[in-house]
Amino acid sequence: MNGNRQRLIFMVLIFLGVGFIALARQMLDEYILSIINFVGIYIILAVSLNVTNGFTGLFSLGHPGFMAIGGYVTAILTFPAGRKSMFLELPQWLASLELSFLPALIVGGICAGLTAVCVGLPVLRLRGHYLAVATMGFLIIVQVLISNWESVTRGPLGLNGLPALTNLWWVYPWLVVTVYVSWKVKFSSYGRRMLSVREDETAAQCLGVNLFKTRVTALVIGAFFAGVAGGLWAHLVTAITPSSFSLILAFNIVVMVVVGGTGSISGAFVAAIIFTLLTEIFRPLEETLSVYGIGEIMMALILILILIFRPQGLFGSREPGILLAKTK
Repeated sequence: MNGNRQRLIFMVLIFLGVGFIALARQMLDEYILSIINFVGIYIILAVSLNVTNGFTGLFSLGHPGFMAIGGYVTAILTFPAGRKSMFLELPQWLASLELSFLPALIVGGICAGLTAVCVGLPVLRLRGHYLAVATMGFLIIVQVLISNWESVTRGPLGLNGLPALTNLWWVYPWLVVTVYVSWKVKFSSYGRRMLSVREDETAAQCLGVNLFKTRVTALVIGAFFAGVAGGLWAHLVTAITPSSFSLILAFNIVVMVVVGGTGSISGAFVAAIIFTLLTEIFRPLEETLSVYGIGEIMMALILILILIFRPQGLFGSREPGILLAKTK
């Protein structure tokens, strides 16, 4: 009975979301629509990072690196074949290949996930701030590689003139998929293993939980959706450069997870909305005063206040009671 109630609530939320998208596209201008798209992309990033950092207790700063991999792969796959002559070292089969948006996004996410496997094998044996530094190093390696692989990525110039494929009908279905997968993982036996690793590694290991495998799985799930978000982002701004995926972006996403509550999908969802809107609200003020970074300063101050007065975040590890099915 409770399971049916939960499914009904999700169906109502999806129906309301479809109605919202349809009305927004009819009534709002392009600037507001772009902000709504960015909100959706940041929700995908925050919720997917929450799978990695919140469910298993890892502290990864490499999310923008996976986002960059997915973004560049998607951009190259959707780039018009007639314009790929600018790429000097693309294999012939890739130079003549032009995929539609959906398969390109999926391939970009898979490439990010495979990279997460390769990175996770050595890196996830570390703990705490050692892991944070290692994942930060991974992000820097990705940036340097993209900047210097000019024959494929065009280096610091990046890829410009990408097809403007991203819109609300692309962003929000992927948002639903991200939230749904994260929700199903959290409230499954595997999700309970992840949470047990976060709470007490020794106790989880004594109960037969494979710590390393659990962490790698969480990293791969988060990386896949980060790669998809990178593809959506690239085709929203119609350009992609190595500088787009910086430590500042990593900091912003981590702040959303911490403020919302590590382990809370709803918290990451709400925090992503709040911080994306705050950034856009302060942007006109920054341009007026010619003082940039006010939004990041406000995010840092909010993070400090949250850590002092509510270190567990807005939601802790909980989800709103209306969305939870009670179990005996």
